[in-house]
Amino acid sequence: MRNRRLAADAQQVHAAFASTPLIQVLGAYGDPPETYRIQFNIRGLVRGPGGQPVVSEQHVAEIQLTRDYPRQSPSCKILTPIFHPNIEPAMICVGDHWTAGERLVDLIVRIGEMIAFQAYNIKSPLDGEAAMWAD
Repeated sequence: MRNRRLAADAQQVHAAFASTPLIQVLGAYGDPPETYRIQFNIRGLVRGPGGQPVVSEQHVAEIQLTRDYPRQSPSCKILTPIFHPNIEPAMICVGDHWTAGERLVDLIVRIGEMIAFQAYNIKSPLDGEAAMWAD
C-alpha cells in the first residue's frame, strides 16, 4: 500500500510542477521516490550583511518520505540559506499541519508559501530572531 502511495505521489508531483517556473523538481530518488529535491524560484528572505534580512529568489528544499509516511509527516529541510521563523537548516516545521490524507503536492506548495512569508507561526518559532522580525 505504501508503494502505491509513493508512486501516486511521484506522478502527481511531476505532473503538477512540470510546466511552472516557480517550483521545479531537481531530483526524485528511489523507486518509487522517497526523497525529493525541490527548487523554489520565489522571493524569500536570507540573512544579509549584518544579519539583516535581504531578498533571495531561489531556495532549495529536500523532502524525505519517512518509513511511517503517510501516517507521519515527511522530514523536510532547507538546503539553502533562509530567514524564516519556522525554518532552520535542519528542519522545516510542517508537522503541526500534516494529515495522512494530505497530498505531497500540497505540502510542496505550502513550503513555497512559507518561503514567501505567506504562512508562518511566530508563536512556535525555530528561528527566534526571524520570529521577532516578522512580528
